[in-house]
Amino acid sequence: MRRADFEQALGPPLTARRNADAHLSPRDAILTEVEMTWIEGRHEQWIRFGRIAAQRILSRATRVAAFRPGAVFSYVRWTSNDFGTIHSTIAIAAAVAPGEPYSTLPFVRPGAEILARIDGWPKVQKALEAIDAVEATGIDACDAAPDHWRHVGSRIAAGLPFRPYSRDRHTAWLRRRAVES
Repeated sequence: MRRADFEQALGPPLTARRNADAHLSPRDAILTEVEMTWIEGRHEQWIRFGRIAAQRILSRATRVAAFRPGAVFSYVRWTSNDFGTIHSTIAIAAAVAPGEPYSTLPFVRPGAEILARIDGWPKVQKALEAIDAVEATGIDACDAAPDHWRHVGSRIAAGLPFRPYSRDRHTAWLRRRAVES
Protein backbone atom coordinates (compact mmCIF):
# COMPACT_ATOMS: atom_id res chain seq x y z
CA MET A 1 0.00 0.00 0.00
CA ARG A 2 1.33 3.43 -0.92
CA ARG A 3 1.58 6.24 1.63
CA ALA A 4 -1.17 8.18 -0.19
CA ASP A 5 -3.48 5.17 0.17
CA PHE A 6 -2.56 4.97 3.86
CA GLU A 7 -3.47 8.63 4.38
CA GLN A 8 -6.68 8.27 2.38
CA ALA A 9 -7.73 5.27 4.48
CA LEU A 10 -7.43 7.41 7.59
CA GLY A 11 -9.57 10.23 6.24
CA PRO A 12 -9.03 13.92 6.86
CA PRO A 13 -7.36 14.82 10.16
CA LEU A 14 -9.47 16.49 12.81
CA THR A 15 -8.41 20.04 13.61
CA ALA A 16 -8.14 19.32 17.33
CA ARG A 17 -5.87 16.34 16.65
CA ARG A 18 -3.28 17.82 14.30
CA ASN A 19 -0.35 17.16 16.61
CA ALA A 20 0.75 14.63 19.18
CA ASP A 21 0.17 17.09 22.04
CA ALA A 22 -3.60 17.12 21.49
CA HIS A 23 -5.33 15.68 24.55
CA LEU A 24 -8.31 13.37 24.48
CA SER A 25 -11.51 14.76 25.93
CA PRO A 26 -13.55 12.67 28.41
CA ARG A 27 -15.99 11.93 25.59
CA ASP A 28 -13.13 10.36 23.59
CA ALA A 29 -12.30 7.99 26.46
CA ILE A 30 -15.00 5.61 25.20
CA LEU A 31 -13.31 5.24 21.82
CA THR A 32 -11.25 2.23 20.77
CA GLU A 33 -7.86 3.37 19.49
CA VAL A 34 -5.78 1.65 16.81
CA GLU A 35 -2.14 2.66 16.40
CA MET A 36 -0.74 2.45 12.89
CA THR A 37 2.86 2.75 11.78
CA TRP A 38 3.94 3.02 8.16
CA ILE A 39 7.57 2.41 7.20
CA GLU A 40 7.41 1.71 3.47
CA GLY A 41 8.35 -1.86 2.60
CA ARG A 42 9.29 -2.79 6.19
CA HIS A 43 6.49 -2.29 8.67
CA GLU A 44 3.05 -1.39 7.38
CA GLN A 45 -0.15 -1.19 9.43
CA TRP A 46 -3.38 0.16 8.03
CA ILE A 47 -7.15 0.21 8.39
CA ARG A 48 -8.72 -1.61 5.43
CA PHE A 49 -12.27 -0.51 6.31
CA GLY A 50 -14.15 1.14 9.13
CA ARG A 51 -15.64 4.50 10.08
CA ILE A 52 -12.95 6.46 11.88
CA ALA A 53 -14.43 8.76 14.54
CA ALA A 54 -11.19 10.60 15.36
CA GLN A 55 -7.51 10.43 14.65
CA ARG A 56 -4.22 11.78 15.95
CA ILE A 57 -0.94 12.14 14.14
CA LEU A 58 1.85 11.10 16.50
CA SER A 59 4.71 11.35 14.01
CA ARG A 60 5.31 11.30 10.30
CA ALA A 61 5.05 7.50 10.32
CA THR A 62 2.58 6.90 13.16
CA ARG A 63 -1.11 7.71 13.54
CA VAL A 64 -3.84 6.67 15.92
CA ALA A 65 -7.37 6.11 14.62
CA ALA A 66 -10.30 5.89 17.02
CA PHE A 67 -13.63 4.08 16.59
CA ARG A 68 -16.95 4.49 18.38
CA PRO A 69 -18.41 1.51 20.29
CA GLY A 70 -19.99 -1.01 17.93
CA ALA A 71 -18.02 0.17 14.88
CA VAL A 72 -16.65 -2.69 12.80
CA PHE A 73 -13.19 -2.22 11.33
CA SER A 74 -10.40 -4.18 9.70
CA TYR A 75 -6.78 -3.77 10.78
CA VAL A 76 -3.93 -5.14 8.66
CA ARG A 77 -0.35 -5.59 9.92
CA TRP A 78 2.50 -6.55 7.61
CA THR A 79 6.24 -6.75 8.37
CA SER A 80 9.18 -7.77 6.19
CA ASN A 81 12.95 -7.95 6.25
CA ASP A 82 15.62 -8.32 3.57
CA PHE A 83 14.37 -11.82 2.76
CA GLY A 84 10.63 -11.08 2.38
CA THR A 85 7.47 -11.09 4.47
CA ILE A 86 7.99 -12.23 8.05
CA HIS A 87 4.57 -11.45 9.48
CA SER A 88 1.15 -10.59 8.13
CA THR A 89 -2.21 -10.61 9.83
CA ILE A 90 -5.64 -9.10 9.41
CA ALA A 91 -8.14 -8.64 12.20
CA ILE A 92 -11.77 -7.78 11.63
CA ALA A 93 -13.08 -6.48 14.92
CA ALA A 94 -15.82 -4.44 16.57
CA ALA A 95 -15.03 -1.61 18.96
CA VAL A 96 -16.45 -2.11 22.45
CA ALA A 97 -18.13 0.18 24.94
CA PRO A 98 -16.70 0.70 28.43
CA GLY A 99 -17.49 -2.25 30.68
CA GLU A 100 -18.05 -4.70 27.83
CA PRO A 101 -15.81 -7.75 27.54
CA TYR A 102 -13.10 -7.62 24.88
CA SER A 103 -10.09 -9.46 23.54
CA THR A 104 -6.69 -7.87 23.29
CA LEU A 105 -5.09 -7.17 19.93
CA PRO A 106 -1.65 -5.69 19.38
CA PHE A 107 -1.80 -1.90 18.92
CA VAL A 108 -5.55 -1.79 19.74
CA ARG A 109 -6.47 -0.05 23.00
CA PRO A 110 -8.14 -1.23 25.10
CA GLY A 111 -9.10 -4.12 22.83
CA ALA A 112 -12.04 -5.18 20.67
CA GLU A 113 -14.45 -8.00 19.95
CA ILE A 114 -12.57 -10.09 17.41
CA LEU A 115 -14.84 -11.24 14.58
CA ALA A 116 -12.02 -12.77 12.52
CA ARG A 117 -8.25 -12.96 12.85
CA ILE A 118 -6.28 -14.40 9.98
CA ASP A 119 -2.51 -14.93 9.86
CA GLY A 120 -0.22 -15.63 6.90
CA TRP A 121 -0.11 -13.64 3.68
CA PRO A 122 -1.96 -16.15 1.43
CA LYS A 123 -4.86 -16.26 3.90
CA VAL A 124 -4.74 -12.48 4.47
CA GLN A 125 -5.08 -12.06 0.69
CA LYS A 126 -8.20 -14.25 0.74
CA ALA A 127 -9.66 -12.09 3.51
CA LEU A 128 -8.91 -8.95 1.50
CA GLU A 129 -10.66 -10.57 -1.47
CA ALA A 130 -13.68 -11.28 0.77
CA ILE A 131 -13.76 -7.60 1.75
CA ASP A 132 -13.52 -6.58 -1.91
CA ALA A 133 -16.39 -8.97 -2.75
CA VAL A 134 -18.64 -7.36 -0.12
CA GLU A 135 -17.79 -3.89 -1.41
CA ALA A 136 -18.44 -5.03 -5.00
CA THR A 137 -22.09 -5.60 -4.05
CA GLY A 138 -22.36 -1.91 -3.12
CA ILE A 139 -22.36 -2.55 0.63
CA ASP A 140 -19.78 -0.87 2.85
CA ALA A 141 -17.76 -3.66 4.48
CA CYS A 142 -18.20 -2.12 7.94
CA ASP A 143 -21.99 -2.44 7.53
CA ALA A 144 -21.90 -6.16 6.70
CA ALA A 145 -23.22 -8.61 9.28
CA PRO A 146 -20.64 -9.48 11.97
CA ASP A 147 -21.66 -13.13 11.51
CA HIS A 148 -20.41 -12.94 7.92
CA TRP A 149 -16.94 -11.90 9.09
CA ARG A 150 -16.94 -14.73 11.66
CA HIS A 151 -17.90 -17.14 8.88
CA VAL A 152 -15.16 -15.80 6.56
CA GLY A 153 -12.52 -16.09 9.29
CA SER A 154 -13.51 -19.65 10.17
CA ARG A 155 -13.65 -20.85 6.58
CA ILE A 156 -10.32 -19.26 5.59
CA ALA A 157 -8.66 -20.72 8.70
CA ALA A 158 -9.96 -24.15 7.70
CA GLY A 159 -8.85 -23.69 4.08
CA LEU A 160 -12.42 -23.86 2.79
CA PRO A 161 -14.36 -21.52 0.50
CA PHE A 162 -16.72 -19.04 2.16
CA ARG A 163 -20.24 -18.06 1.19
CA PRO A 164 -20.51 -14.78 -0.69
CA TYR A 165 -22.27 -11.87 0.99
CA SER A 166 -25.32 -10.81 -1.01
CA ARG A 167 -27.88 -8.04 -0.91
CA ASP A 168 -30.47 -10.56 0.34
CA ARG A 169 -28.20 -11.63 3.20
CA HIS A 170 -27.57 -7.98 4.06
CA THR A 171 -31.28 -7.18 4.07
CA ALA A 172 -31.90 -10.15 6.39
CA TRP A 173 -29.13 -8.84 8.71
CA LEU A 174 -30.67 -5.35 8.79
CA ARG A 175 -34.11 -6.79 9.62
CA ARG A 176 -32.67 -9.03 12.35
CA ARG A 177 -30.82 -6.07 13.87
CA ALA A 178 -34.01 -3.97 13.83
CA VAL A 179 -35.97 -6.73 15.62
CA GLU A 180 -33.22 -7.21 18.23
CA SER A 181 -33.09 -3.47 19.04
